[in-house]
Amino acid sequence: MAVSMNGGGLQRGRSRRLAAMSDINVTPFVDVLLVVLVIFMITANVMEFGLEIEVPQVKTVRESTRELPIVTITKDSNLYLGETPVNINELAQAIRTRYPAQQDVYVRADKETTWDPIAQVVSQLGEAKLKVQMVTKSEDLERRKRR
Repeated sequence: MAVSMNGGGLQRGRSRRLAAMSDINVTPFVDVLLVVLVIFMITANVMEFGLEIEVPQVKTVRESTRELPIVTITKDSNLYLGETPVNINELAQAIRTRYPAQQDVYVRADKETTWDPIAQVVSQLGEAKLKVQMVTKSEDLERRKRR
């Protein structure tokens, strides 16, 4: 004869068995869904409108007296070599003709220029085996103008 102690009382014979739990626990599922919803709400806004950024300004500036090949891109996507308008398809040849010994080309673009014309110019110069340097505005010069 077996005796078991359950609930502080003595019980002879079989011990009480706990009933099987037949309900599904949905709490972890709801937690995951809420996290996914928050992520979707944040990224949907960014995907629709994009991010607006401004190019950072640098502190150091080197002064130079020699003439350098500077390619300028306006916000209207007009392209200039120095102060002369140039076609993008003739850009590499114009640089080689005007600056035969120069391997570095400086590209500057208006802050409001879309990325596509800048990428096209960098691609053309890369195919011509010219090293591209991007031009930024000095933070120190900006402060001096404000004073």
